[in-house]
Amino acid sequence: MTSRRVGSLVPRETASTGRSGSVGGGYRGYDSVIPPLDPLDRSTPIGAAAAAAVEALAAERRQPFPRPTRRRIISVANQKGGVGKTTTTVNLAAALASHGIRVLVIDLDPQGNASTALGIDHHSGVPSIYEVLLGDRPLDEVIVPSAEAPALFCAPATIDLAGAEIELVSLVARENRLHRAIGSMQREVDYVLIDCPPSLGLLTVNALVAARELLIPIQCEYYALEGLGMLLRNVELVQAHLNQDLRLSTILLTMYDSRTRLADQVVHEVKEHFGDRVLATTIPRNVRLAEAPSYGQSVLTYDPTSRGSLSYLAAARELAERGFEPNGAGR
Repeated sequence: MTSRRVGSLVPRETASTGRSGSVGGGYRGYDSVIPPLDPLDRSTPIGAAAAAAVEALAAERRQPFPRPTRRRIISVANQKGGVGKTTTTVNLAAALASHGIRVLVIDLDPQGNASTALGIDHHSGVPSIYEVLLGDRPLDEVIVPSAEAPALFCAPATIDLAGAEIELVSLVARENRLHRAIGSMQREVDYVLIDCPPSLGLLTVNALVAARELLIPIQCEYYALEGLGMLLRNVELVQAHLNQDLRLSTILLTMYDSRTRLADQVVHEVKEHFGDRVLATTIPRNVRLAEAPSYGQSVLTYDPTSRGSLSYLAAARELAERGFEPNGAGR
């Protein structure tokens, strides 16, 4: 029996191709990694559970997502680290793209974790969002496709972005640079998801000015709401002075552990405070969610039948359906 190093940065090889991550050398393809139904032994509890998970995933995949009538630009932000912000950005993007929705992920975090999770090269010198913000390079020139899905693209972050906060200070219209770049973009996408750094500096302000919507991931743990008030005050300032169209549209509860009473208390308090802006779907604690980025994959391709994968598919559908306006009015 061979063991697999969970922490290894070497991509997992597929059994059918021997190639890292991709099937046939191209896109990984969600359907290609969904196990077939017939070989599953339903006579055991584990087999029955596995069969149910596969059937649920297959049913979910058959239902199309509504395509928005106009581009939705969503900043995913929370200055508190470790709340699942990048995980949420990557897996919502992958879930939407798996249903043919065109998605661009803009990685604004100098650590480049979203770029890593999407299998995008982001070493220093690679054309990146840094050149867009500081060098007036067109956004279209730094966008690269992800192997996750044909409809998924990424504007990567490099370590050069670490000094961008200081460099932006002296620039004219420093808060509007990302907004202008997105407005000039020629590529047609349905969603732009902006992965913000865990801070409230100029990079996050650029994301808030560029976006129409704000999605805040909140972990179901003690101190979950710590610092949230400061973020919301910053949002109010941006609304008042820089972007009156920005709205807090979505709260997503992450790292839910059904074994603890505390998790249920956090869910209750958040829903009581934010009402229908909280998605009904909660994201559970799931080891597959933690493992997937080290293989340069979303959880949807790493383990499509895991609870993490199914939860993000459900959250993405909820996000798409609640923001869909057939008359084109938008929200």
